[in-house]
Amino acid sequence: MATFTTKHAVTTARISTQKSSCKSFSQASSRMEAKTVVGRRAALPAQRLSSISSSITGKAVKTPAAVSNSNARSLTLEVVAAGAPLGRKLRVAVVGGGPSGACTAETLAKGGCETFLIERKMDNCKPCGGAIPLCMVDEFDLPDEIIDRKVTKMKMISPSNREVDVGRTLSETEYIGMCRREVMDDFLRRRAESYGATLVNGLMMSLEKPSTRDGVYVLNYNDYSTGSKVGTPAKMEVDVIVGADGANSRVAKEIDAGDYDYAIAFQERMRITDEKMEYYKDLAEMYVGDDVSPDFYGWVFPKYDHVAVGTGTVINKKAIKQYQDAIRERSKNKCGDGKIIRVEAHPIPEHPRPRRVQDRVALVGDAAGYVTKCSGEGIYFAAKSGRMCAEAIVEQSQGGTVAVDESDLRIYLDKWDRKYWATYKVLDILQKVFYRSNPAREAFVEMCADEYVQKMTFDSYLYKTVVPGNPLDDLKLLGNTIGSIVRANALRREMSKIA
Repeated sequence: MATFTTKHAVTTARISTQKSSCKSFSQASSRMEAKTVVGRRAALPAQRLSSISSSITGKAVKTPAAVSNSNARSLTLEVVAAGAPLGRKLRVAVVGGGPSGACTAETLAKGGCETFLIERKMDNCKPCGGAIPLCMVDEFDLPDEIIDRKVTKMKMISPSNREVDVGRTLSETEYIGMCRREVMDDFLRRRAESYGATLVNGLMMSLEKPSTRDGVYVLNYNDYSTGSKVGTPAKMEVDVIVGADGANSRVAKEIDAGDYDYAIAFQERMRITDEKMEYYKDLAEMYVGDDVSPDFYGWVFPKYDHVAVGTGTVINKKAIKQYQDAIRERSKNKCGDGKIIRVEAHPIPEHPRPRRVQDRVALVGDAAGYVTKCSGEGIYFAAKSGRMCAEAIVEQSQGGTVAVDESDLRIYLDKWDRKYWATYKVLDILQKVFYRSNPAREAFVEMCADEYVQKMTFDSYLYKTVVPGNPLDDLKLLGNTIGSIVRANALRREMSKIA
């Protein structure tokens, strides 16, 4: 959510982006070695769980039990050339059951494709701040029951602990939704299932590629539907595969999608007193400073009955616990000595992978690298990329009736790059300018006090669109930005002399 000053950056970058075509993202770097630390699923109160389930099917959602994979076992699929009638439904496996995978599966199933959604942990709780923009609530028809908190106020806190209140420009109906991933992901998976997708409790192990151009893929996975801790080996034949299996994507490795820079995010969920929870009921905090992160930010986000306190870094992953200690120290006067109820860590991609489509395999969400720099936002882009990918498959397969090839999947990729290329580049620039030193971070927080900056930034974040601003205000903002950067550079030089 740290996209303050995005509007100005987008405005100044627009000239260069209009002169050049949207290029595919490309950048290779170190391999991911971070592991996920997750805990048990936090239970919803019975009345809320019932309400969520009724919004999907009108029935109570059962606790995720063993999912029968009898329909997902290997079949002998007839090989059909791209563009030719199948004589059956197009068969698609979606690997990964987070927002990107669930939204992919839902759109595919609604569009007429035979869809299998493969997820190892049906009660998965991915480490995540859980913030979603307002436009996602309407666009993806999310019920109020899965939104823990509606944040209408934010505090940006500088390295010197200067606090700037943000959110004064929001209307009474505008807010940032705060969700728990274990709740939202389960809702999205169950909704996909209600439209006809088959949920498969399994873990992909390997992929056998077709021996001919139009052949089928054989997906080897471990089936956990029987309750076995090690799983039972199983196979599945499909026409198309969508990799939605996160930053450590096995699908991406199978198609040699290339590596990328990644941040390691670390988060502790803390239960605090009712009095302190009241303070955070509609408030989120973001801390910047090289004590909490050398290239990112720390946060305190409110959840249903607790807060999430975390931070992240790209350039010094080994020190992540040191930075976590720092964010807890900075926020201790407000959070107090809260009880830690869950500790979580996860890699976050820093830019899209060099290859996101190969033959009839496509990547979406974190597997594709769709997390924005500066803000670390990924939930909306995960869901959106999954839907866009599925829409391209449904359209090009004529509702799942004809075969597709790589050119059909690339339609999704071309649309995605045209729509979001500038957003990723601008936020990359913002991170390099404002997160490089404490003086620059002080300038960043100073700019966030400007109401025009707040309005343009919130409009861009909440609705995922750049709203044209007032030219005079844009010019004033440009001057303020330059002034802030100049002061930050001067302060940095003076500090280096003292050091």
